[in-house]
Amino acid sequence: MLAATGTEVPLPVNMKRTWSRRDFMKAALRGGATLAALPMASRFGGAEISPFPGKYQATWDSLSQYNVPDWFRDAKFGAWTVWGPYSVPAHDNEWYPRNMYVRNNPVFEWHRQHWGPQSMFGYKDFIPMFRGEHWSPERWVETFKNAGAKYFVQIADFHDGFPMYDSDLTEWTSAKMGPHRDVVGELAREVRNQGLKLGVSSHRAFHWSFYPFEEDFDTSNPLYAGLYGPIHAPTPLIDNQPGQLVQEPSPEFMQDWYARCVELVDKYHPDLFYFDWANEAQGLLPYRKEFAAYYYDWADRWEQGVVITYKYQAYPRHAALLDFERGLAASIQPLPWQTDTSVSWKSWGYIDNDSFKSTAEIVHELIDIVSKNGNLLLSVGPKADGTLPEEAEEIYRNIGRWMDINGEAIYGTRPWRVYGEGPATLAGGAFSESKVKRMSFTPQDIRFTRRDDTIYAILLAWPAHEAKIKELGKNSENAARRISNVSLLGNASKLHWHQGPEALTIRTPEKKPCDYAYAFKIEG
Repeated sequence: MLAATGTEVPLPVNMKRTWSRRDFMKAALRGGATLAALPMASRFGGAEISPFPGKYQATWDSLSQYNVPDWFRDAKFGAWTVWGPYSVPAHDNEWYPRNMYVRNNPVFEWHRQHWGPQSMFGYKDFIPMFRGEHWSPERWVETFKNAGAKYFVQIADFHDGFPMYDSDLTEWTSAKMGPHRDVVGELAREVRNQGLKLGVSSHRAFHWSFYPFEEDFDTSNPLYAGLYGPIHAPTPLIDNQPGQLVQEPSPEFMQDWYARCVELVDKYHPDLFYFDWANEAQGLLPYRKEFAAYYYDWADRWEQGVVITYKYQAYPRHAALLDFERGLAASIQPLPWQTDTSVSWKSWGYIDNDSFKSTAEIVHELIDIVSKNGNLLLSVGPKADGTLPEEAEEIYRNIGRWMDINGEAIYGTRPWRVYGEGPATLAGGAFSESKVKRMSFTPQDIRFTRRDDTIYAILLAWPAHEAKIKELGKNSENAARRISNVSLLGNASKLHWHQGPEALTIRTPEKKPCDYAYAFKIEG
């Protein structure tokens, strides 16, 4: 398969090249068919038989056969970039393309003052300025790999309607405009060259409701419908129902949504497919089922373990993997899950004068997530020229230094009987991570992971003289019956320790092995 640059994108090792459903759709379209006439939704009413039978059918019972692959459960940490034309104005956040058309939003007037009226200078006019002239896929992936990330996700199709890949379904793509590069394709090649797993993200489900259409906006010009979509009535969200729209998208939009998802799978063969929240729209229900069946069936043929992430109630828990946006689970989850968040507090995409998290905040969040059977997907917003913010690069370097010492307590581990102990607890659910901000941890705040008969007790602050772990005291119902050795990752000296009735007490060395958090290895 060739990317827009003419360079070959490596496929997974076991990939078998076969006729894909996207090939079938393209052939039918060339023959004059419409999307509505194609059998891509062949199982929707149960009246037709899929021309691509496999293990999975588009029913929740069938999709619940799915199991999260071990590579994801072992990876624990992934990286993600949110990059698009919204990085040119670099203002407010990555929803600038929408907010610049919302009259009561402060971004509306800011845009008029800095760029001109929305009838003369619209979002489309940022695209020629989005050049990525200093973008290096190799450097991006190298930065994230050195930070300890085991998988990488690139935003492929954002709400703004400008795909960052070489789509055959629209002319408004990064391969044909702006940087004139197949961003997903080039990153796919580099990710696999450097031994990481590849993910893509689709946020397109909200595109139908993203842009307002008014007479004095360029969004109402039919010439730009390929970017903004066809002119239609506003479709706001239903209050207190995430992902649910007052008016459902048109059938043509939903068919196009499905076709783009299939196109991403067939072109780039991702190991992970991330869905944003708006695909929970009720009208997309049969398309969500069909896509999952399609993706899982082809993954079986590739002998490639894959993951679909979703938010809220878009999929049942056993059919895909639940994702908490900027949030954490409150306790150990029986099934694997993921937190997606950003290195910054204000925006996912690049903006001027953003506020960045501390490395300690991110490391503590990672540890808490892993102790509860989850993964952390950490995002950064690159600048319009393709470079990463210096503050973000420093954060990733610091995470890498910590992982070099303590990765044994993170990668390939599973939850222990309890996730932790201590007075500081992190709230659960989406958008709950703000509690991590400036939280003060003590040596009594401990999180646990395990591998076979080894337990890792990770202290979220350094104990000056000794560490006391109550859950490993002899009287604890969770205590190990026999402890043979206790060591500190990053420190080669022999530790003095004692398992008493109330706690496992460990005398700590004078010098810390690292910053942020400290992993004791308990064998036995």
